[in-house]
Amino acid sequence: MRYEPLGALPAGSAEELTTAAPDPGAPEAPSAAMSDAVVVGGGRPTLPTLPPLWRLLFTRIVALCIAELQKLQHDRTELVTRAIQPALWLVIFGETFSRLRAIPTGRVPYLDYLAPGILAQSALFIAIFYGILVVWERDAGVLTKLLVTPTPRAALVAGKAFAASVRALAQALVVLVLAAVLGVGLTANPVRLLGMVVVLVLGTAFFACLSMVIAGLVLARERVMGIGQAIMMPLFFGSNALYPVTLMPGWLQAVSHGNPLSYEVDALRGLLIGTPAHLGLDVGVLAGAAVAGILAAAALLGRLAR
Repeated sequence: MRYEPLGALPAGSAEELTTAAPDPGAPEAPSAAMSDAVVVGGGRPTLPTLPPLWRLLFTRIVALCIAELQKLQHDRTELVTRAIQPALWLVIFGETFSRLRAIPTGRVPYLDYLAPGILAQSALFIAIFYGILVVWERDAGVLTKLLVTPTPRAALVAGKAFAASVRALAQALVVLVLAAVLGVGLTANPVRLLGMVVVLVLGTAFFACLSMVIAGLVLARERVMGIGQAIMMPLFFGSNALYPVTLMPGWLQAVSHGNPLSYEVDALRGLLIGTPAHLGLDVGVLAGAAVAGILAAAALLGRLAR
């Protein structure tokens, strides 16, 4: 049998061949959505699933904590400026009242009694204004970009809350060094120091979430600053940071029992200088407050981004 050459195709034939209707019996080409699918047993493709919530939470916290460390590396003078106020409390207030012996603290020197309270205070002063940063991110468009990612809002809030703890821990190191120089009898037990880190992180996370809740309600940096300044000192003086709860009037004792800062100070005091403390209750209250703060701030995060 002889085969004759077909010769050149007429004009338009190439286009007709490339756009010809597919053969009904031919298998369908995989779509773009199916190209990323994973074939499981039985030959059925399934779309890839997101990682578990705990993994998203962990990666978000780590990423934001690394970002905070990078910020501190670029602006190390912030540690020095933030250390001025704790230093004044320890050097002037602590040394003066230690000589006056006006506040009975038992066998514990007043400066030793005061140091954990100033440690908690320095972390509070950092966290209570953290909502200003979130409002700034809203104004810069960063918050909107974060919200369109598949990361849950609770994970975003938790990441920011624990990132605030990075600054608090850096500040705590300065306060601890200063307290040691002044002769405060701090523990060197690594387990107790690790417990101090946990307590400080939980306390800072709660107060950072409280600041983000305020930011979600008032939606302005100036208002967050004003409310933060309004509640900061009542939280401090309404706790056991400066004096024992037994010296307070009855109504202030009730306020102190509802103040998370009191539980943070009680735990820090028991861990650092060995005074009697309710560590289980303290950590439980701080952990519960941090979880509640994360959920509340996550619920208001969308309102803040509008």
